[in-house]
Amino acid sequence: MNAPLIGARIQRKEDYRFLTGAGQFTDDVALPGQTHAAFLRSPHAHAKIASLSIEKARQAPGVLAVYTGADLAAAKVGGLPCGWLITDVNGQPMKEPPFPALAQDKVRYVGERIAVVIADTAAQARDAAELIDVDYEVLPAVTEASRARGAAAIHDLAPDNTCYVWALGDKAATDAAFAKAAHVTRLDFVNNRLVPNAIEPRAANATYSRAEGSYTLYVSNQNPHVERLLMTAFVLGLPENKVRVVAPDVGGGFGSKIYLYPEDVVVTWASKQLNRAVKWTSDRTEAFVSDAHGRDHVTTAELALDKNGKFLALRVKTTANLGAYLSTFASCIPTILYATLLAGQYTTPVIYCEVTAVFTNTTPVDAYRGAGRPEATYVVERLVETAAREMKIDPVEIRRRNFIKSFPYQTPVALCYDTGNYEATLGAALDMADVGGFQKRKDESLRRGKLRGIGYACYIEACGIAPSNVAGSLGARAGLFEAGEIRVHPTGTVTVFTGSHQHGQGHETTFAQVVADRLGLAIEAVDIVHGDTSKVLFGMGTYGSRSIAVGGTAIVKALDKIVAKGKKIAAHLMEAAEGDIEYDRGVFKVAGTDKQKMFGEVAFAAYVPHNYPLDKLEPGLNENAFYDPTNFTFPAGTYVCEVEVDRDTGTTEVVAFTAVDDFGKVINPMIVEGQVHGGLTQGIGQALTEGCRYDEQGQLLSGSFNDYCIPRATDVPNFKLDTRETPCTHNPLGVKGCGEAGAIGAPAAVMNAITDALGVKDMPMPATAHAVWRSLQKKAA
Repeated sequence: MNAPLIGARIQRKEDYRFLTGAGQFTDDVALPGQTHAAFLRSPHAHAKIASLSIEKARQAPGVLAVYTGADLAAAKVGGLPCGWLITDVNGQPMKEPPFPALAQDKVRYVGERIAVVIADTAAQARDAAELIDVDYEVLPAVTEASRARGAAAIHDLAPDNTCYVWALGDKAATDAAFAKAAHVTRLDFVNNRLVPNAIEPRAANATYSRAEGSYTLYVSNQNPHVERLLMTAFVLGLPENKVRVVAPDVGGGFGSKIYLYPEDVVVTWASKQLNRAVKWTSDRTEAFVSDAHGRDHVTTAELALDKNGKFLALRVKTTANLGAYLSTFASCIPTILYATLLAGQYTTPVIYCEVTAVFTNTTPVDAYRGAGRPEATYVVERLVETAAREMKIDPVEIRRRNFIKSFPYQTPVALCYDTGNYEATLGAALDMADVGGFQKRKDESLRRGKLRGIGYACYIEACGIAPSNVAGSLGARAGLFEAGEIRVHPTGTVTVFTGSHQHGQGHETTFAQVVADRLGLAIEAVDIVHGDTSKVLFGMGTYGSRSIAVGGTAIVKALDKIVAKGKKIAAHLMEAAEGDIEYDRGVFKVAGTDKQKMFGEVAFAAYVPHNYPLDKLEPGLNENAFYDPTNFTFPAGTYVCEVEVDRDTGTTEVVAFTAVDDFGKVINPMIVEGQVHGGLTQGIGQALTEGCRYDEQGQLLSGSFNDYCIPRATDVPNFKLDTRETPCTHNPLGVKGCGEAGAIGAPAAVMNAITDALGVKDMPMPATAHAVWRSLQKKAA
């Protein structure tokens, strides 16, 4: 029997092909009759299209076609749908203005697609797009969420630019708790807008077969089945069985590749018009204005406490910027995935949150690594740290006084936490970070002319959105299950088909570990297939740290069926009763005897059924399963950050960062550490360097890496990482998810450390050197 694979530090199987340049991404796909598309995009944030002339572009060298919004409207191509319906405080559905794939009569943000040119080469298409003449009637623009209501209407359907006003919690009870509070801490802050910037820009390549009347779309996407469903059912009106969507190797996503984008629709539709394959690949400039952005909340939050620092109530009012249109899951990010996490790790008795979601003349906003959870954690942990300072209570102690200690725990904001041990992660983090030695380090920094601060964040997140029936009652327009298929070959090797999708997470290794461990195989004997709707059962893809908890459990349930059938076959081979067969990691045994059959022998017998009771047992060993979770999983942890600030320049350095997470059962610690490293780096980036800015005319000021600063390796320290384990109680693996944790907890930890170093109550993100220097000057004055 092989050594256990669950919990083993196994190098990623997929890395070899990536490191040797053998990966195949969408832009690598070259189809017969390949053509190339380029989009003309709006230079204005808000304008009517007075006239549009495409004749010069049509006559340009190599051009095969030019299409506009009028062409798509004439073909009855629908608008892009939103996947989650939010009902407002008055019981009315949210406002859902049309989202055309190509603009019709009006543009609403810089970068919106107006026309597409298709030519023999990408260069010819781009050159021809510049020949399109557009006469604009420029309109007033609004980019800030706080100014959207009352600004010029962006959509006729929402004259005050409000999509919905939504609330969660008991307002009356919350107000009453505030009325009797001994202390109230209040903060006003902006959770800064971010641009995802996956290493691979988006791409789409579509072809049409007249012989079969079918389409194939290769696309850089995180959930190909959802892409196909939305495009066929809501936009193009095609039979789903006539559309194949393939998401090959994908170079990162962070949520930005979950959605159905206009480019995907246009190239698919155009492939039939031309009977040629049509490819579009974004460049980085296009990505800045066309990939869905993240965050962008304006919030006022208050925490009520008694005289001993016990939390009495939390009151939050947020205005969320949705951008110009509703992206696929935009509506649920500042509501279902935000307000429900405002309890954090604490026993706050009552919470009330009100969210106003508004349209602005900016790129649509949707899920970005963490998706609502970072925003909630930032609210809670900045308040808790500030309250501790105001009440002169140690920040660690105030958390301990308010921790949830018994489970399951029903929060006042809908969620029920099944398990956790917040004291364990906090205690481990304090020891690893050597918090007891902080004062000595602070004094040493001061001798060098630096200000040193320490900050904490105790985060919780909800992963694997579930169950489908509950989510449906809250407005979800899709199921939230996952599918897995185990195909055992006659020689005992295995191919696994999963509806989850890998784009950097290491699924080809982690899922193979789960299967190989259960079947007693070498990990090399297990292959993972994903990303092709023609091969894989209908699945919901990868987002929200759901893959191992939901997709992995679907695979485990299929494995259960494999083992159950294997027992029947083994019983026949060993002439024993099925009830006497025991199974353990690849070995079928007859209880109380030395008789046994290895998994490979049973697999071979399944496909070579000599002397086989075919009337009772069908040949083959191939099973599938669908899994719909009964609850979210709830990863949690404690982060401790130390920073040094240069008083003369405002330059801030993260000099130490400790993260102790509870991800439940860990399948591959090395992969988990990599995920945490990436999340922490993105979280530090939000806190220190990244900020998406528009001017008053709606022009993107941070539209390239010259102006939008993602963190470099030199911007982060050597992280100290560890885990504590409280297994999830409602999935067989006991796993919770790890992909977003770092990005959720890091911003609050960093900003708590900076405000501690500066001795100020608040500091806006990103805390650039200039912003920190100004804060120091203001304090000195």
